Amino acid sequence: EVQLVESGGALVQAGGSLRLSCAASGATFDDYAVGWFRQAPGKAREGVSCINSNDQSTVTTAYYADAVKGRFAISSDNTKQTVYLQLNSLKAEDTAVYYCAAVQKRRLRLGVWLESIYDHWGQGTQVTVST
Repeated sequence: EVQLVESGGALVQAGGSLRLSCAASGATFDDYAVGWFRQAPGKAREGVSCINSNDQSTVTTAYYADAVKGRFAISSDNTKQTVYLQLNSLKAEDTAVYYCAAVQKRRLRLGVWLESIYDHWGQGTQVTVST
């Protein structure tokens, strides 16, 4: 099994930037794809981004929700077993608790934004954007 811990959330002004981290332990990170989801107050949780690599780790694919394309960037450091989400040009609408979640790579074909396929979740980190 894999355990995930998010960090990096903070209070930031609109237009600012943050970098969120998702640190994994307990399992080989290479076996998983990792997604970021967020949940704003009174709203349903929604997918934000996901990163996946092939079995040889030679090809990496990143996915982004329309609301964050061009502003957020996902990356990974397999040596550190950490996935990052760079949040740029933050808007008030980005205020939410951000969660990372892991899924066995071969299950990602079922739907990258399908929450039910993600088996392991972190505790979440709060991002608040002030205006």
